[in-house]
Amino acid sequence: MAGAGLSGCVVLNLRVLFQVLVTIFQAVLMTDPTRDILETFENPFPHRNFVVETIAPEFTSMCPKTGQPDFGTLTITYVADKVCYELKSLKMYLQQYRNHGAYYERVTNMILDDLVAVTQPRWMKIEAAFTPRGGIRTNVIVEHGRRPE
Repeated sequence: MAGAGLSGCVVLNLRVLFQVLVTIFQAVLMTDPTRDILETFENPFPHRNFVVETIAPEFTSMCPKTGQPDFGTLTITYVADKVCYELKSLKMYLQQYRNHGAYYERVTNMILDDLVAVTQPRWMKIEAAFTPRGGIRTNVIVEHGRRPE
């Protein structure tokens, strides 16, 4: 009987240790992405409504609860106004999310807010299709403005 109590104590201590390590991990490694690295260039046809679609099939962020990676595909679709985003800077911007802990809904809305702030598009939509976790697949779709005809 004394041994059973001791093993329960060890399991409890391991759970506490795990939670402490997750908290430290979140504080040290999970950083906040910045839009400052996003670059733009002049829209070559500002008088025309044309759709730009960018697909990032290897998007990664972190679950804020477990610290485990979340994988997904981002599809960014927009109609530019005066500027377009530069793709290499978009890639570097998205890579910042690898160490950022946030739920799917927050990540997707943060990316939309940052891209809209930098490009001021006529319309933008982001579809985030995250890979299944625990047998459940989640898609988050956010939109800014109305798509021009």
